[in-house]
Amino acid sequence: MLLVLGAFAVVPVLLPWLVARIGARAFYVAAVLPIAGFVYAALLTPQVLAGDIPFETYAWIPPLGIELSMRMDTLSWLMTLVVTGVGALVMIYCRWYFRGKKENLGQFAAVLLAFAGAMYGLVLTDDLVVLVMFWEVTSVLSYLLIGYYNKRAASRRAALQALLVTTLGGLVMLIGVVLLVVDAGTSSISTILAEAPSGPIVDAALVMILVGALSKSAIFPFHFWLPGAMAAPTPVSAYLHAAAMVKAGIYLIARFAPVFAIAPTWRPIVVALGVFTMLLGGFQALRETDLKRVLAFGTVSQLGLLTVVLGYGTRDAALAGLALLLSHALFKSALFLVVGVIDRQLSTRDLTELSGVGRQAPVMATFSIIAVASMIGVIPTIGFVAKEGALASLLHEALGGAVWGIVALVGVALGSVLTAGYGIRFLWGAFSTKRAASGDRMPDTEWPDPPIGFLVAPIVLSGLTVVAGAFAPWLDKVFAPYADQAPPSTPGVAAPEHPAHLALWHGLEPALWISLATIAIGVLVFWLTPSWRPARRLLPFTAAEAYNGTLRVVARLSVITTSLTQRGSLPVYVGTIFVVFVAAEATALLASDDWQAKLDAYQTPTQLLVAPIMIAAGLIAIRARKRYTGVVLVSVTGVGMVLLFATSGAPDLALTQILVETVTLVAFALVLRRIPSRLGEHNASVWPVARAVLGAAVGITMALVAIVATSARVEKPISDSFPDLAYELGHGKNVVNVALVDLRGWDTMGELSVLILAATGVASLVFVTHRADTLSRAISSLPTGAIRTRRPLVETAEGVRPRGAGGGRMAWLVGGQRVRPENRSIMLEVIVRILFHTIIIVSLYLLFAGHNLPGGGFAGGLVAGMALVMRYIAGGRYELGAAAPTDAGRLLGTGMSIAVACAIVPVFLGDQPLTSYFWVWDVPLLGHVEFVTSTLFDIGVYLVVIGLVLDVLRSLGAEVDRQAQEAREQQGVMVS
Repeated sequence: MLLVLGAFAVVPVLLPWLVARIGARAFYVAAVLPIAGFVYAALLTPQVLAGDIPFETYAWIPPLGIELSMRMDTLSWLMTLVVTGVGALVMIYCRWYFRGKKENLGQFAAVLLAFAGAMYGLVLTDDLVVLVMFWEVTSVLSYLLIGYYNKRAASRRAALQALLVTTLGGLVMLIGVVLLVVDAGTSSISTILAEAPSGPIVDAALVMILVGALSKSAIFPFHFWLPGAMAAPTPVSAYLHAAAMVKAGIYLIARFAPVFAIAPTWRPIVVALGVFTMLLGGFQALRETDLKRVLAFGTVSQLGLLTVVLGYGTRDAALAGLALLLSHALFKSALFLVVGVIDRQLSTRDLTELSGVGRQAPVMATFSIIAVASMIGVIPTIGFVAKEGALASLLHEALGGAVWGIVALVGVALGSVLTAGYGIRFLWGAFSTKRAASGDRMPDTEWPDPPIGFLVAPIVLSGLTVVAGAFAPWLDKVFAPYADQAPPSTPGVAAPEHPAHLALWHGLEPALWISLATIAIGVLVFWLTPSWRPARRLLPFTAAEAYNGTLRVVARLSVITTSLTQRGSLPVYVGTIFVVFVAAEATALLASDDWQAKLDAYQTPTQLLVAPIMIAAGLIAIRARKRYTGVVLVSVTGVGMVLLFATSGAPDLALTQILVETVTLVAFALVLRRIPSRLGEHNASVWPVARAVLGAAVGITMALVAIVATSARVEKPISDSFPDLAYELGHGKNVVNVALVDLRGWDTMGELSVLILAATGVASLVFVTHRADTLSRAISSLPTGAIRTRRPLVETAEGVRPRGAGGGRMAWLVGGQRVRPENRSIMLEVIVRILFHTIIIVSLYLLFAGHNLPGGGFAGGLVAGMALVMRYIAGGRYELGAAAPTDAGRLLGTGMSIAVACAIVPVFLGDQPLTSYFWVWDVPLLGHVEFVTSTLFDIGVYLVVIGLVLDVLRSLGAEVDRQAQEAREQQGVMVS
């Protein structure tokens, strides 16, 4: 099971590449993995029947007791077959549904298969915390699937609506899960159910868990997102909204109901909301004219039915509920796929425009009738077996005097009437010959026969409803272990004389007559529907209107809050931060009565020399009137830190500090080009005394925090063991570098993510229209000989081109001729031309030597970045494009991918993430050679840092230059 889950994580990554080469046929390959999962679950059936529950586990986060544990009991076995079986058929169906389409198809295939993997993990995991993780993954992936047609506003709105609703419910559920796990002392679902904890905390946790389940399964008041999600492609509707995603909430209810249904908060929520949802969805389905929306509201209604039956929590209801869950997955996904065929062939789903399709497509019509028969409960389908079992179990509860049993029975009976009505309406709308308003017969809709492969999935799913009905006795044996976990009846109600069982025929029982009555009344409801137009709404407002109103209120509050807090004044923002800092830290310092101070006048004589210079630079910076002067003076403190690090036995920190300080100075210089050179030129500095007081308060507070914090240690620092750990575990002598890439690799990975986000944020603020790297493309498109001869460049309508022979003297740098004469320095070009490659070699040396000597990926990346800075300063933006003919995003993504791979690969080898491996060779001439895999992680860091510097240069440098040039050209046109 864990192996199949791992395959679901890897294979989707390959699908975009495969789709690009063989098109929609790649869905056949994608179907192989769900088929493998289905076959594997089927092979485990004897073990499940025998009660020998398959169980696999992997300790994922041992300190928290969180495990990747997979447990296939009866409920998980059924859900696995549904998720993988229906998923495989939907994949095959996609091959025909998307024939001839290529836009974003690779991404769609990957996301759909990844969603199947997330559902596979969700229904099999035995860890409640991991279940929440899979839960949220399905929400994100469903957002991408629903929004597949991202150029349509309706698709984007529907995707966002589904994401917000299900994610909000998931966050509430997370709180409930935490409460339940803490109260139970374990995150194992099977252990929690075996111990069955109770109490007010558990009751509160159950309510929160139900909020998540109800939101996921589109139960009122969260039902409105599901009809809106019909903006997704039909295969998504068939899989996510009939067989998989919406079943996640039903699965969670079914998992907890046998044990926790007796909780005082359970049945009022589950039964009341389930019944109301069933009636509301069925009522709305009778009003729709879009076949897909008829099925969408029908799905809402059926989910309410599943919630009532599976959530009721008695043995007979649980048995019928599993049969109902299976039947719904089969008939509803089949009907959605049928609608997809109609829509693909006719480009319409409006039942008022369809006429005579049934006579032209008899096979599709026949199997649609079978699926609808299962939906409304007609023998010999599995839907009939499930419906009769549900009515019988609820009838016993109602006759026993259980209040919620009465509510459930009446609600299910009325809902079944509506189900029969909209089920027949679907068949009539899709296949029958209709008459126009004038009474004349409508002409038959011309029906082009679809490929036979297009009909395979709906035919198989519909046919299985009859096969499952015939095998009802066998299903009874399979489902019994799950049902037996629940009590035979509600407390206070006598247990049935004989436990119920699934069969096609129980005789002329009361449940059978109720079922027949609901079908007969449903036929009457359908007959009245064309002439009876129900009121526009049952309630004064709809749930969708409440959702939209909430979004509007949030938007307005955000505008008000922003207008009050974001005043556009940087001094106000910084001052607010400093005031809060001083107030918070001073309160903490004053609240402590145990201060310790261990101070030395100095540790090295260098401090006596450097510290006064740093202090003096800081004081002079306060009086500076030019921005660049202030930046340079502030940089003096950074250079002073370099000297302090270097003389305190920290060469790595000194090297990194000087490189960071230099890159920061360059970034400041790039920004300062576009703002006034003098401080206060537009807005004069105000409140100088208040600023001085606040600055002094911040400095004093920070000094006190440093004194108290460094003197508060009472235990031996863990860093004392780092030198030994660095050599024993990381096989390196540079403690700092080994700690970054090995001992504390997770911290470094988080910092890499922050760097990527920072680079993306800076670029997004600067680039006005797009981030396409046209600069490097323009340079890379030049003939190789042109770059080799370094001819002067000219900018034409077709792009950047070298000037013809004899058009001017050769340049030392490719972009040198594009630099404005007053900014060009031939000496600088010569120096950069000579030193660039040497500096790159030095950066590579620092990268690979950093494991044992000062350096590492971060320092090496900064040195390479400084080489790019030199090329940009000497030759301008075109020279930067020639120096780095690649997109910064690719470097950032490649570096992060390498780092993530170093974390993930050890997991597949049975080790902890980020485990390092090393090899030792004795090579002739080279001698003793050691290689540690953490070096690969360091290469990832190296690429990320280079990508960061390149992104800053492209955005704050090259893009600012381009915008300035456009402004000058526009100004010249206006003047002329």
